[in-house]
Amino acid sequence: MSSQSLFLVALVVDDYARARHFYCDILGFDCLEDTPQPDGKRWLVVKPKGGGAALLLARADGAKQVEAIGNQTGGRVGFFLKTDDFARDHAAYLSAGVTFLEAPRHERYGTVAVFQDIFGNRWDLIQPAG
Repeated sequence: MSSQSLFLVALVVDDYARARHFYCDILGFDCLEDTPQPDGKRWLVVKPKGGGAALLLARADGAKQVEAIGNQTGGRVGFFLKTDDFARDHAAYLSAGVTFLEAPRHERYGTVAVFQDIFGNRWDLIQPAG
């Protein structure tokens, strides 16, 4: 029997430096790799410190990809960042200027609030219940 796991998701961005700064310096992700490519692009991979899938921050190439920046999931929450301490991370993100689109709420599945990255993508910051 084979084993599979999702390990990398591409996220289209407008600028490598802005993306790396937001995800690593503001959200606290680790930069796993930042390697220049021959075509002027970079292989820029970041990952939350607690694990899970990593993000390939891919600079948009062409008008169609530029249009997708910040709207890769059609305006819905498309990314879910799990935390072991919602209050700590929520406060840290607010103080770093992260835009939350709602106040924290307590649902049956955990404490959650929607935030927006600098490109407009919607994320859930969530501490699962129990």
